[in-house]
Amino acid sequence: MRPMGLLKLLLVSGAFATAVADDHLSRDRDYDYDPPAPGSYSLPVVKPAGDGALLDCDGKSLNLRDLTHGRITVLSFIYTRCAAPKACPYATGVLGQLHDLSAKDTSLAKNMRLVSISFDPEYDTPQRLAVYSENVREEKSGCEWRFVTAKSHTELEPIVAAYDQAVDKRSNAVDAQGPLYHTVRVFLIDRESRIRNIYSSGTLDVRLVLADVKTLLLEDARLSKQ
Repeated sequence: MRPMGLLKLLLVSGAFATAVADDHLSRDRDYDYDPPAPGSYSLPVVKPAGDGALLDCDGKSLNLRDLTHGRITVLSFIYTRCAAPKACPYATGVLGQLHDLSAKDTSLAKNMRLVSISFDPEYDTPQRLAVYSENVREEKSGCEWRFVTAKSHTELEPIVAAYDQAVDKRSNAVDAQGPLYHTVRVFLIDRESRIRNIYSSGTLDVRLVLADVKTLLLEDARLSKQ
């Protein structure tokens, strides 16, 4: 596990470029646009969310489906040794901002869930993930944020395949950005375990994710009145 100070620096430099000030999420040079107003658009179903066997930070077995239904879920694939600024530290930072915002928003706290799945099960043991989760979680209150891994690559493979999450070993195992190369994919999943949006490093703007989450909340409210 990298020292806490370096991990914090990576999260700040790679993920918090979009500033949060006075609860207002503003533009920056990477996302110089105004996101759509929640509820002014619809999010079609992409496909059902994949399932698989996992371990939580306490080493307890659970199924991924347990974490992708009942709440609106933002799911990110990561590994703790990643040091590429626009990869895992960035994605974890975006989830961290959502968690911080949920600590001040009762509706988000009750209806949103964050899930970080490691695709490095040999290194990212439940114990390491428990430490990592404490290092990246700024607020103790807020929505549920689960950190999970698999028992082995064999059990992990069908999960990453279901989400089309590309992962490969770098040719240089001691690369400064980490031993694994991967694409950034973060998933928005509705209460019925259906994927409604997929964000890449180019679209993972916390303002857009927040608008999408609120759009699904408004959709739920409309459907409950029918």
